[in-house]
Amino acid sequence: MGEEGVGGAVAANAVEDPLAAAASWRSKGHGVALATVVRTWGSSPRQAGSQLAVHEDGAFVGSVSGGCIEGAVIAEALDAIASGRHRVLSFGVSDERAWEVGLACGGEVEVFVERIE
Repeated sequence: MGEEGVGGAVAANAVEDPLAAAASWRSKGHGVALATVVRTWGSSPRQAGSQLAVHEDGAFVGSVSGGCIEGAVIAEALDAIASGRHRVLSFGVSDERAWEVGLACGGEVEVFVERIE
C-alpha cells in the first residue's frame, strides 16, 4: 500500500484510511492534523467528506484534491499541528482560467484543517 516515510509514517496513498492513520500516529504520540473537504462547487476532483491525514514529519494519507492543492493543504496542516489553530481554506479556479490549465470548467473547494488531539 503506502510507502514508509520518516518516522515510519505512511506516504500519500488514497487507498489508505486517513482516520486509521491519524489514530495510529496519535497513539504513538505524534502530532497530526486532519483536512476534510467541507464544500465543493463546480468541478472538483474529490467530494465533500474526503480526508487527508498529515503527520508532523510531512507524511500524509488520503486526498482532498487531485494533487493540485494538496501541497498548500499539507503546509497549512503542519502549521495547524504547530499552532493548534484550525482553519478553513478556500481554493477555486474561474471558468476562464480552467480552460487555460486544461480543465473543462472551473470550480471551488473548501477544506477544514484541524490538529487532532
